[in-house]
Amino acid sequence: MFHNPVSIETRVTRLLQIRYPIIQAGMIWASGWKLATAVSKAGGLGLIGAGSMSPALLTEHILKARIVWQGPLGVNIPLMRRDADELVKASLDNGIRIVFTSAGNPGKFTPLLHDHGCIVAHVVPSLKLALKAAERGVDLIVGEGFEAGGHNGYEEIPTFPLIPRLVDHIELPILAAGGIRDGRGMVAAMALGAEGVQVGTRFACTFESSVSENYRKSVLESGEPSTVLTLKELSPTRMLAGSFSKRSIEMTKTGASKEAVEHFLGHGRAKAGTFLGDTEEGYMEAGEIAGDIRSIVSAEEVISTMISEFISVINRLTLLGNSAINI
Repeated sequence: MFHNPVSIETRVTRLLQIRYPIIQAGMIWASGWKLATAVSKAGGLGLIGAGSMSPALLTEHILKARIVWQGPLGVNIPLMRRDADELVKASLDNGIRIVFTSAGNPGKFTPLLHDHGCIVAHVVPSLKLALKAAERGVDLIVGEGFEAGGHNGYEEIPTFPLIPRLVDHIELPILAAGGIRDGRGMVAAMALGAEGVQVGTRFACTFESSVSENYRKSVLESGEPSTVLTLKELSPTRMLAGSFSKRSIEMTKTGASKEAVEHFLGHGRAKAGTFLGDTEEGYMEAGEIAGDIRSIVSAEEVISTMISEFISVINRLTLLGNSAINI
């Protein structure tokens, strides 16, 4: 067991009733009930990733999670899903009261979620969309830089410019996402004004994650750059460099039409790669920090190590600040 006696209090931890301002991203094919509960038990907030689930499967995961954990737990729902309303209903019917939305207009469901006592967070890639989300009444904004894995904004704004931009214009608590894997990244994000972090790929590479063994192996063997941003004709997607991404980039270079790219993509590529481990016909969504992951550990160890590193960096910076600096 890993124990850290401290808690880190921000508006995010008070709002979500968690010990540490660390949220595990609701990644498709990676974030089932086992990972979400492990993160929440360790003091962060685990999210069940509904983006790769039917409403019935989401219900099953929530019920399994509640057998082992009755504390804070959330669901991530991509609003571009045609059955987003059913996923919302499944979440509410099964007692979920923290919902992270992404890839769509949060105004469609935020009033309903609030009526049921939910805290609503929305993931955005830009200030423009963050302002719209704030106007629609969400409680929390996740600013996701395009270093992050999976679907990204067309704006391609990195995390470092994005977070202070959001903080300068929005009063709501801000979570930073994209390119964060350890306590150093957490300190950096909070120095920019964020009050917590959302972490994806580092949690995908844990024992509790539902990714395939080939996914874990591919991450551990990745280098620099570890990922590519492709499928820009449809929805910019960051994935591990591999056979599929190479073919996708070659199509773009030849000037293939959107329709041709859609036909090439087909269906089930993310499941084939991330969940089933098909490195030839599938793709594996991951952030650029994949190239720095060299071990598979428990979700608890990820959080414990992040907090220890966070404290160590803060202490080092405090000592630096107390030192005489001659200019």
